[in-house]
Amino acid sequence: MAADTAVSASPEETLESLLREVEALKQKLEEERQKLNDVSLSSIAEKLEPITFPNLKLRRVLKGHQAKVLCSDWCPDKRHIVSSSQDGKVIIWDAFNATKESTISMPSTWVMACAYAPSGTLIAAGGLDNKVTVFPIGGDEEPGVRKRTVATHTSYISACLFPNTDRQLLTGSGDGTCALWDVESGQLLQSFQGHAADVMCLDLAPSEMGDTFASGSCDRSALVWDMRTGQPVQAFDTHLSDVNGVKYHPSGDSILTGCDDSVCRLFDLRADREVARYGKDSILFGVNSVEWSVSGRLVFAGYSDYTAGAWDAVRAARLCVLCGHEHRVARLQRSPDGTALATASWDATIRIWA
Repeated sequence: MAADTAVSASPEETLESLLREVEALKQKLEEERQKLNDVSLSSIAEKLEPITFPNLKLRRVLKGHQAKVLCSDWCPDKRHIVSSSQDGKVIIWDAFNATKESTISMPSTWVMACAYAPSGTLIAAGGLDNKVTVFPIGGDEEPGVRKRTVATHTSYISACLFPNTDRQLLTGSGDGTCALWDVESGQLLQSFQGHAADVMCLDLAPSEMGDTFASGSCDRSALVWDMRTGQPVQAFDTHLSDVNGVKYHPSGDSILTGCDDSVCRLFDLRADREVARYGKDSILFGVNSVEWSVSGRLVFAGYSDYTAGAWDAVRAARLCVLCGHEHRVARLQRSPDGTALATASWDATIRIWA
């Protein structure tokens, strides 16, 4: 009789209980992490000599886009840069001479992602058309003649990169997924589903195998993925807002993230936790892009207050501010040899600092 009168839990009640259980498990996991946190990075850094930051000077200004520059990427030859813009154009630049070498018209405006292939003979670009198009360059023909569509998502393309080979392409999208594609056939090789909102940024682990990558999302988390299984192997969710930038340390042992909450965070993959924060009360605007120096001692960040900043990675102290742009810095990237820094901005210019 009691069994007949028992009321089964509704789906909403079941979901609430599961959410409470998840939060309890997260709290327990954080407590276990804290037990292993014997010393802070900043206290160890007090024993180190402060570094003297070289005076970065503006060397080149690349002008040619008619609207916001949304992304840029250095060519492996250390000389050329590809940039994409809200004006629907992809431009290949000679950074030494500050001249345009090629201009490619895309099928839609807001070209939000672009990347060079490791060989320097291909570029990929995509945006609000939900597709990534690959263009061969370096031949006698114009780059747009032999273009082909490689990747198609159900929402905008926010990031793309070639994972140590010209034959594959990794993409991140506003549909909340990342995907690995075969460049020649355009076939989907692996789908990565784990984020609960738009994926904003990608970075490949600096290893010869190239089988792991990190992604940042509007769900306030950064995930580390195994490309072979398609599953996330680590998750970091201490951010307070959208994660706009992610970058592996040159050693591959940690990742740096930049967030709309105005703070950059350093996560040690071996300790599975946050070990440093780069931020100040006076910095009120979000971080759009992050980068490392070649040595891994310096952290660079591009902000929405029209500046870029350099930080001591171990002391978490700001060393300098780069001023000159007239709108937000959307992308920041050092050259492959580490001798220059390129900042792409919504003021329609790219500036080279060295």
